[in-house]
Amino acid sequence: MYKIGDYVIYLKDVCKIFDIKEKYMNDTDYYILVPINDESLKLSVPVTNETLKNLPSLNEVNAMLDNICNISVLTEENKQLEDEYKKLISNGSYEDLIKVMKTAYLRNKKRLDNKRSISSKDKNYMEMAEKHLIPELAIVLDMSIDETEKYVINKLCEGIDNA
Repeated sequence: MYKIGDYVIYLKDVCKIFDIKEKYMNDTDYYILVPINDESLKLSVPVTNETLKNLPSLNEVNAMLDNICNISVLTEENKQLEDEYKKLISNGSYEDLIKVMKTAYLRNKKRLDNKRSISSKDKNYMEMAEKHLIPELAIVLDMSIDETEKYVINKLCEGIDNA
């Protein structure tokens, strides 16, 4: 059982356990969760809810970030690429989210290198992947969202340069 002050993942959002209400509804204990991206919202979730997940450990996060160069990029074009982006975002694994970010970053870098504007599709999917990944990593790495985003992008660039 989690305790007040713990961070959990609930429906792809990082939440802090604000309170625990015993026998709150239907004689069931509930966590009162506050999403870190909207502290005005309070969610009541039964303690038995199986969609609550732990944040990754610091070792797991560092291993994932150190492994960025080994994460492949997507090679699909246009409609197939968007379908693949959607599937990876939906899966939501760290590797899938990094794959989306890495692919979108490289595609946009190539466009900018060729003096073209970035693709709104790639930009949007990169932002979606970051929205799911960065808050979790920020808590684990004990950094702000902005610091974490810069840190992950730097790791992403290192991984691309070293690939």
